[in-house]
Amino acid sequence: MRAAERAYTTVRDGILRGTYAAGTRLTEQDLAITAGVSRTPIREALRRLHSEGLVEFAPNHGAVVALFEPEDAEEIFELRSLLEPICARRAAERATPELIDELRKLAQQQILESRRRRPGFLAHIGDLNDRFHRLLQEGARSSRLAKTLAGLIEAPLIMRTFSQYSPAELQRSADQHLELVQALEAHDPIWAQSIMRAHILAGRATYLRSRRSV
Repeated sequence: MRAAERAYTTVRDGILRGTYAAGTRLTEQDLAITAGVSRTPIREALRRLHSEGLVEFAPNHGAVVALFEPEDAEEIFELRSLLEPICARRAAERATPELIDELRKLAQQQILESRRRRPGFLAHIGDLNDRFHRLLQEGARSSRLAKTLAGLIEAPLIMRTFSQYSPAELQRSADQHLELVQALEAHDPIWAQSIMRAHILAGRATYLRSRRSV
């Protein structure tokens, strides 16, 4: 793995897994030691993460992990409900059999994790969800759409939305991924688009419910 990619993966994973909490200052020297690279690829990684909305550059503080307020969350869900259905529709028309098989494996693993609920299952589900949505972007074959969606898809992991899901909601989310795979396999763009929109709106409903209970 190239130094720049290793730096990006190390910092990104640290943010998504909560190692670097929202508002945490990210110093190039510390990150370089953690990733085992020089400071140059760390700078490149931070710029990339900034473009995805995961890192902010604050005056006199340098790079910090982005903060997400409730208003940000509602806007993110609104944007996802508009853009990800387009991604799903395009993928239904363009995804290869190999990519569909990979998506199916991820969906099936997520269903299994949702049922077993073993220690650390929420982190596993979050990782599977992230990989599923990223792979779906590849199937859409749109670099512009992928760049626009990058930060939006990661944001729910930072907000830890999966910790707010009930067992039934976790199962529903996993089942929707599998149904989306079925729509891709059928090369039905309207079905794929509808499932994805329902999937995002269901996540939004869960988030809003959790906010009302606070």
